[in-house]
Amino acid sequence: MQLILASTSPRRCELLALLDIPFEIIAPNFEEVPQPGWSPRQQVEYFAHEKARSIAIARPTVLVLGSDTVIELDGQMLGKPVDLADARAMLTRLAGRPHYVHTAVALCRQAPHHEAVAVSTATVQMKAYDEAAVERYLATQEPMGKAGAYSIQGAGGEFIETICGDFLGIVGLSLRTVATLLADAGMPVPVDIDALYRAKPYPNWARFTHD
Repeated sequence: MQLILASTSPRRCELLALLDIPFEIIAPNFEEVPQPGWSPRQQVEYFAHEKARSIAIARPTVLVLGSDTVIELDGQMLGKPVDLADARAMLTRLAGRPHYVHTAVALCRQAPHHEAVAVSTATVQMKAYDEAAVERYLATQEPMGKAGAYSIQGAGGEFIETICGDFLGIVGLSLRTVATLLADAGMPVPVDIDALYRAKPYPNWARFTHD
């Protein structure tokens, strides 16, 4: 059984590789356009599903995994910043406050038909960092391309006080969720997921006590 990762994210590629399952990488043919009136959780489920489906249509007998991550603050979705000014605004809003990180994983196959979507949600409490800290972080360019304009596995981890939930879901791909969906589709993972989560083999993971 073949597996395709519908993603251009190096982080998702790195994380999926930890499961020791061979997979192919194909960029999804899908534009992330928010749907009016949808909740952040509905949006992230839709984005992940459509990413996977865009590849599954062309490769009908292959399992395709799609994923997406969004930030929810005050009931509103924060995606990836469009520029540094947008990143500055996002980080300023997040300072000193908790927010939710929703990461959806979708698994699709056309023949035989299989579709499943699951969402991992974590709560992240940010430190009360100041404007100078934001400017130093923006200078690294790390916030660009990251939901909520920060990277928990990078320098952005310094902004985080605590997390409650799956660290890998905050990075962008909950491997617990992936392993469950793959097993349900008839592709059990060869690694011990609990042992993997205890070992925490990813940057900054060991700094946070929650799984």
